[in-house]
Amino acid sequence: MTGPGGRLMDTPEASLLVVDDEPNIRELLSASLRFVGFRVASAASGAEALAAVARERPDLVVLDVMLPDMDGFAVVRRLRQDTGPHGRPAGDDHIPVLFLTAKDGVEDKISGLTAGGDDYVTKPFSLEELIARIRAILRRTGGPTDDGRLVAGDLELDTVGHQVVRAGRPVSLSPTEFKLLAYLMANADRVVSKLQILDHVWAYDFGGDLSIVESYISYVRRKVDSGAGGAPKLIHTVRGVGYVLRRPTQPQH
Repeated sequence: MTGPGGRLMDTPEASLLVVDDEPNIRELLSASLRFVGFRVASAASGAEALAAVARERPDLVVLDVMLPDMDGFAVVRRLRQDTGPHGRPAGDDHIPVLFLTAKDGVEDKISGLTAGGDDYVTKPFSLEELIARIRAILRRTGGPTDDGRLVAGDLELDTVGHQVVRAGRPVSLSPTEFKLLAYLMANADRVVSKLQILDHVWAYDFGGDLSIVESYISYVRRKVDSGAGGAPKLIHTVRGVGYVLRRPTQPQH
């Protein structure tokens, strides 16, 4: 494989799936992404996309919202909800997704990103911007530690197995809630603003609408703190600044 300037690429930078029902866009994107060093598969419909994800196991999906059989939001919901044996995730629930769409309304962006998307690019777009967004998502989702575990007191988050446990009991989180908790845990004892959370969890500023952060903090707090019995609260609000996940103070001996 050759990269920019004819440079030989020993291994692809990452594996991508491009999903778009317009042949010209699909072929242009696929060729351009291959040129800069990605391995690329493609699909022209929602059904093809779901089959390709199962077959190719991509590192990221570039997904058009308007597809002939189902919209991109429905595709992502299927990816996030599909389960394997014994009700466990089939393994596709945390593949990053970047939406492509001609719709640029705030409501459309919120719908797409809360459905489980990681970023949202509107048409027309520049290839340079798209490539930068793809690489930013891949950096954010690359895993925080060698073994993929984050620990704060009796709270453990496994980024590889996509599981959360508090005091030995499993905590069920949606993909977005999981990303939010992972970001708070990766920044334990550090106050992060709503804008920082929005940028790292949703990768889009929603035109300054921060209410979605407040809502999701409430969801995660309810599941992680309110369901923990007498365990200390971990997620705290710093008024006028943001939020912080504080590790419990260790008892003095």
